[in-house]
Amino acid sequence: MAPTGVPYDVEAEVDDRGFRAATPTTQSRNASVMSSEFMENDEDFQLAMRGLLAQRDALDIRGEDGQVIWRTQDYAFLEGPAPATSNPSLWRQSRLNAIHGLFEVAEGVYQVRGYDLSNMSIIDGPEGRIIIDPLTAVETAEAAMQLVNETLGERPIAAIILTHSHIDHFGGLAGVVDLDAIARGEVSLIAPAHFLAEAVSENVVAGVVMGRRSGYMYGMPLPRSPRGHVGSGLGQHPAIGTHTIAAPSHVIYQSGQTLEFGGVRMEFQYAPHTEAPAELTVFFPDYQAWCGAEIVSRTLHNLYTLRGAQVRDALAWSGAIDDALTRFGDRTDVVFNSHHWPVWGNAEVRDYLEGQRDIYKYIHDQTLRLAASGLRPDEIAEQIELPEALESRFAIRGYYGTLRHNSRAVYQRYFGWYDGVPAHLNPLPRVEAAQRYVAAMGGLDAVLEAVQTAFAAGEYRWSSELAQHAVFAHPSSEAAREWLARSYEQLGYQAESGPWRDVYLTGAYELRHGVEARDVTRTAGNILESIPLDMFFTAMATRLNAVDAGEFEVVLNFLFEDSGQTFVIEVSNGVMRHYERPAREGADATVNLTRDFWLRLIQQEAGLMDMITSSDFRVSGDRAALLRFFSLLEQPEPAFEIVTP
Repeated sequence: MAPTGVPYDVEAEVDDRGFRAATPTTQSRNASVMSSEFMENDEDFQLAMRGLLAQRDALDIRGEDGQVIWRTQDYAFLEGPAPATSNPSLWRQSRLNAIHGLFEVAEGVYQVRGYDLSNMSIIDGPEGRIIIDPLTAVETAEAAMQLVNETLGERPIAAIILTHSHIDHFGGLAGVVDLDAIARGEVSLIAPAHFLAEAVSENVVAGVVMGRRSGYMYGMPLPRSPRGHVGSGLGQHPAIGTHTIAAPSHVIYQSGQTLEFGGVRMEFQYAPHTEAPAELTVFFPDYQAWCGAEIVSRTLHNLYTLRGAQVRDALAWSGAIDDALTRFGDRTDVVFNSHHWPVWGNAEVRDYLEGQRDIYKYIHDQTLRLAASGLRPDEIAEQIELPEALESRFAIRGYYGTLRHNSRAVYQRYFGWYDGVPAHLNPLPRVEAAQRYVAAMGGLDAVLEAVQTAFAAGEYRWSSELAQHAVFAHPSSEAAREWLARSYEQLGYQAESGPWRDVYLTGAYELRHGVEARDVTRTAGNILESIPLDMFFTAMATRLNAVDAGEFEVVLNFLFEDSGQTFVIEVSNGVMRHYERPAREGADATVNLTRDFWLRLIQQEAGLMDMITSSDFRVSGDRAALLRFFSLLEQPEPAFEIVTP
């Protein structure tokens, strides 16, 4: 193997997507990971296969339009040793996550794994079946239930538990049960307090930005290949199918609550503000089994998720695991979670939970200790390291979250974006700063020469930094874009974290091929119907172009005839405010409409002519003022640039 610094023939071995081979530096670094002692342990492969009851060799799940939603053969390339273009540790994790089928966890407890990013768990009680977390999409949930029914036999579903408010744990609900059966009370739906509001709110107000960044985090544009997406660490990838939701019939709002359905006794732990704002775990005393939801996994999780979300509370998270250990630890013989494979044996369970508990407390405490010594978030991320007692635990390696970005999350939670450096208080915008950096270094050619020198030395973080300035200063420069893509590429190949790999490689892909827009509204199912109208108006206010609004002032009434709700909209000072209250007398205009028509407007299925001609949209008062209001609302750009200006 060539040593670091030997010139690399960047024109060699280019695949059909433009991805290049691993450089000698990347080969060397990945080879050193391969030689790590933990890579020789095959026990996890035995555990991930334990209890396999049924498996489809060529699982191919498609939507009604024929679009691929989930195919196991997409990950067939994972068989065999890791190539030089993948961190062997991530490759190993992805091979484990690609194992799929129906598994017996304990007598009467089962899981479908490898049908989606998350797991579906099943409890077969004396009088009925309990389903936990019905996956992301209706299509994958239907396929999972078909496997369950064919293998275990069809049984009535007594209850469904939604452990938390992320879509990969509720989106497939209609693939498991008729939603009308939940509405009629025939099937109980159990969820943590504030589930519905949290489930729909995260992707409403900031949904466009979060959706765009999710494409990076999960490598949506990337091929499934040794040079593309290999897995997300937490699972393989979220299914992009039809998503559904329903209001829970039973709400868990405090720890210690108990329920019984289908002859199955359940003890709940309320664990909000941990991995999700609304989350619960559940212990099954008759099975000595604890479902840890997603507060525990076989990876270090995110205190800050790269798609963008509110920073999570490391102390609350660690405390919830400690509370679960106290409540259920002595009685638990098996832990099964929303992701990955179970943990068996009481001693193993306790050791596993102690490690999961302590990693989040460690990151919290040590970040604050280093901050108190004067280090800034970038310096803390560079310096923080784990003790051997935690470093040696496979189940908390950084396959999803990482020690580096989680330490930054703790800093952000306490101190915000400002790191205390005066020069960072009001820095130049990226484009202007890039132009000045490039000029100061002697121009584009000089910068690109420095980029290539750093790249040849295997210093890809530095070559990325330099090349990014070149791209933002000269976005039309193909050479600048290509060298930035090459730098991102090697960083991706070296990453142990699935999301880090996907972010780097998606950046490289878009630098070479541009942005591929995706239509996500067609898969929304009934989720849009479940969003409170108040949230729509909150999101609408973020689209008001205040500059164009100028001195525009207006008061509008919106009367929703089917729901009986009335909202008053005020615009002044470039700000839109809304109130759910009786219609304002003397308003500029009053709109009578239905929620269905409103949703058509939101999804751009209805336009100006529909507003004029539809009986579901009637206006009294100043129509010009109403149209002026709508004209000031900008349409979000879901395919905005990230790696270029």
